[in-house]
Amino acid sequence: MANKKRRFGPVAGAEDQPKDVTYEDSFQKTVGRGVEGFGKAIEGRGRTILYIIGALVVVGIIVFVIASWSRRSSSEAQTALGRAIEIAEARVTSVPMPAGSTEKTFKTEKDRADAAIAAFQKVVDMGSGAVAEKAKYFIAMNKLATDRAGAIADLEALSQGSSDTAYLAKFALAQIRTDDGQYDQAAKLYEELAGVDNPVLSKETINFNLAGVYQKQNKTKEAADLYYNIVKAASEAKNADGDPAPQTETARTAREKLTEIAPDRAKEIAEPEAANPFGG
Repeated sequence: MANKKRRFGPVAGAEDQPKDVTYEDSFQKTVGRGVEGFGKAIEGRGRTILYIIGALVVVGIIVFVIASWSRRSSSEAQTALGRAIEIAEARVTSVPMPAGSTEKTFKTEKDRADAAIAAFQKVVDMGSGAVAEKAKYFIAMNKLATDRAGAIADLEALSQGSSDTAYLAKFALAQIRTDDGQYDQAAKLYEELAGVDNPVLSKETINFNLAGVYQKQNKTKEAADLYYNIVKAASEAKNADGDPAPQTETARTAREKLTEIAPDRAKEIAEPEAANPFGG
């Protein structure tokens, strides 16, 4: 059986993480401003300390104790979240690991999903907040392999909000609706996502997926418009030195799609120049 190691798309994994280090994900880094949502794959936009009370000595002591507990609990939950993600991303293989290997593997997708769900549930049980919300998202994503209807219901509940996690849940639902052939619902979800300013997922990714749905709906012009805008924006993007920025895989694929459905429009945008292997 082939080895399978799952990745959660926009949600970054937790690899090579020391056991005693608090888990941090791409979200946390992107939203280092105090962040707290899920738009980043797995760690939250911040550890919110909700205890801003008065300045009386007794109250001050209470605040100190509560705040200390809050920070410790948040750190523990984040670390547990990172470990749960490692389980969710473990390889599925029937090949025994070599002697001395500490790599965690599973024989079936179901075994991995069940183990991951249990690990994420422990995070949820640690308390409420952004980290718990992220854990619920990952529970839903893993349930897709064992209880699809239940997973969709969980994602629908999580998508009702404005947090990063809600944003990712809505994106997952859009993908599911597309897979199920429910293109009108998928398009509506992608359109809603495209109308929100959120750093979790790039507009390029959302609009590319929306264009694909439009194609399935035979809305060729709408699809071509989106592909065109993606390709044009990519062709005009510059790096910090003012040089043309490297084309993303999405932009390259968008050009291919545009060439297929609107070749004349594709010709309007010059192909990116090949990089000089010798520099300069």
